Amino acid sequence: MGKGKGWWPWLAVLAAVAGVLMLVGLMFTPLFGQGNGDIWERTANPAQVAGFVLAAAVALVGTVRWARHRSRRLGAAVPAADTLTQAKELLAELVDQQWKEEARLRSLDDPDPIPVRWRTPDAAELMDHAVNIDPSAVPAGARAGAPARLWWAASSADIGALADRFRRTRRRRLVILGGPGTGKTTLALQLLLHLLATRTAEEPVPVLLPVAGWDTRRHPRLQDWIADRLTGDYPALRAPELGTEVARILAGRGHILPVLDGLDELPPPAQNAVITALNRSLGGDDQLILTSRTAEFTAAISAAGDVITSAAVLEPRPLTPESAADHLTRCLPPAPGPAWQQTLTALRATPPPDQTPPDQTPPDPARGPAAALADLTATPLGLWLVRTVYTAPGADPTPLTDPARFPTPAALQAHLFDQLIPAVITTRPPGDNAAEPFRPRRRHDPAQVRHWLGYLAHHLTTQPAPGGQGTRDLAWWRLAATTHTFTPTTGLAFSLALTLTTGLLMALTFGLTFEALAIGIAAGLTFGLAAGLMAPSWAKDSPGYADLRIRRRSAALARNIATRLPLGLAAGFAAGPAVGLAFGLAVGFEARLENELGDGLGVGLRNGLRLGVVFGLVFVFVFGLPLALALGIMAWAATPAQTHHATTPMSSWRTDRRLNLLRFSTITLSVVLPVTFVVGFVFAFVFGLVVGLVFGLVFGVVFGVAFGRHRAWWAYLITTWKLARAGHLPRRLMPFLDDCHRLGLLRTAGPYYQFRHAEFHDYLAATHPPPHNTGRRHRRST
Repeated sequence: MGKGKGWWPWLAVLAAVAGVLMLVGLMFTPLFGQGNGDIWERTANPAQVAGFVLAAAVALVGTVRWARHRSRRLGAAVPAADTLTQAKELLAELVDQQWKEEARLRSLDDPDPIPVRWRTPDAAELMDHAVNIDPSAVPAGARAGAPARLWWAASSADIGALADRFRRTRRRRLVILGGPGTGKTTLALQLLLHLLATRTAEEPVPVLLPVAGWDTRRHPRLQDWIADRLTGDYPALRAPELGTEVARILAGRGHILPVLDGLDELPPPAQNAVITALNRSLGGDDQLILTSRTAEFTAAISAAGDVITSAAVLEPRPLTPESAADHLTRCLPPAPGPAWQQTLTALRATPPPDQTPPDQTPPDPARGPAAALADLTATPLGLWLVRTVYTAPGADPTPLTDPARFPTPAALQAHLFDQLIPAVITTRPPGDNAAEPFRPRRRHDPAQVRHWLGYLAHHLTTQPAPGGQGTRDLAWWRLAATTHTFTPTTGLAFSLALTLTTGLLMALTFGLTFEALAIGIAAGLTFGLAAGLMAPSWAKDSPGYADLRIRRRSAALARNIATRLPLGLAAGFAAGPAVGLAFGLAVGFEARLENELGDGLGVGLRNGLRLGVVFGLVFVFVFGLPLALALGIMAWAATPAQTHHATTPMSSWRTDRRLNLLRFSTITLSVVLPVTFVVGFVFAFVFGLVVGLVFGLVFGVVFGVAFGRHRAWWAYLITTWKLARAGHLPRRLMPFLDDCHRLGLLRTAGPYYQFRHAEFHDYLAATHPPPHNTGRRHRRST
């Protein structure tokens, strides 16, 4: 990237030249006049000076924009081979750490994986020709073109055998199908972890991605979308030493094995587009794992007119009542009690149906009282629900085999969903041990948790998504945009609040005089409008990271300071005329009221314009240069830091909060110090410190929240405050979501939260009351 480093020195020279020219203008404009202002006739006209300075600033800004554009084009160098290897190993480490922790929180091995059996489907039209998938499956003497079937059998309890079979296929592509709650995502996660654990240096890194986030109109090629997701979900890949193109190269050269989860969560037209885009994107060596519900996948390939090339397909077999009873037995104490013994005996004695019945169809009464329980536990989701709700100490499983109370598997599942939140809260009391991932940090009311999660589920279900409506991904930084928090009224209220606060602070600082209040209102109006107009853009920001390492980044630091110099100088010059004009008008208005001058307002206006130019040139150096330095440092720091921890929702929230607080404190300090020194030198140190703190806080708020990148945390604060006042969510949303994750109600997928099971998400969304029926009883927040 050496070509991109040649422009910034002469940019710094241009900035220095602009500063010299401003100094010349300052020399031609006397700071202190004599008499009635005739001295202005012996110096440069104020309008000429102002025009000269503004013209220089415009030219400098244009030069900076051109130089930045050129540097970005020249700086995108292709990473070297050792850099790609480093990035690949780093990504593998992050993915492994991320999903191992998630597997622990999901209790996938507690006490052992649920033994779901898998096999290739009977419907031959779901899968490509056997010779395209696994040439060894075709008999050696078979006639060319003769049909051959590919038969696989696998088990979730023996994931190593499935991984070996997957590696022996021609192109290592697999589609995992099944109905709701049959363990598709769990199998994909198990396979991902095993492939990572046994991966060689030449093999690609498996990365799990929700396919519902792929907009094929925006990213027709799968590799382009993967590169975008890698950049957002794994910020370590944006570390300066890896370059800006490493994610694109990893995705484009086959170093990534995409594990695409949830094709069925897209609307039908988007599903068809994904099938077509996959076949167009996958080259000869590109690998793939895809999960989907069977019906949706069948309809998608039928509409697309093609299967996924060279991809094997697996479908689950229902768990037998005996295997479900065996798994529950292993989850219970050695002596579970008479009620559980009767329930397990009835479950084992229930004959399995010929096929899994529809959820709304009552089972055949001749199969026994545990028929609904047997049909529900035929899926891993149903078995997990029974285990979570009823294996707690003291729980009575007798209702599970009551056909009058739960005549269908759907009725029993709804009952278990209703009891899920109270069950996990009761069995997992709060704990302070950071090493205990299954304990929440706070005690929660189950009714409030149900209401808050119901609101989130309903909110996500009604959000626009690629090709349709609804999403599974809960991104904390998107709440401001999806809840439409920042309306024009919000920006106006923010502007007025900042204006009044600034005016009051100025008046208290300089004395409760008309002039001080006028200066304060003028400065507050300038700053308030700037911040208020920029506030809606917060909702579009993504989380940021502060990297303060200077080693091998000094050139980037200088470049960022140089590019922020025009903004700092312009801010200083803009503040001066506002203050000067306000002061002049205040003096003239006061003189007019006291009848000291016949044309007090006119004199005040003329003096205010003259003082504005003077103050503007002074403020350029008192405020502008330190502010430009602070803005440049924070723009340089707002780059993702290379970390050995995978990005999670909580980590992205914490790092963005740290970045924004650092930006606020840095800008505040950059204004406090010079103002305190200048004012304290002219008047008194204590007075200078007070003035410096006032100006520093105002500038810190305005430039800390209005400018720069990654202001998602500020938007989050305002959004959660408004939603908590409406009773929809707790004030401390992120700690609440973290506790729900620890309780097993949510899962993480990179920086996103998702409900652990899509069926639970849909159930909460469907049963959540509309907003106008939400009572005030839910307004108490944690």
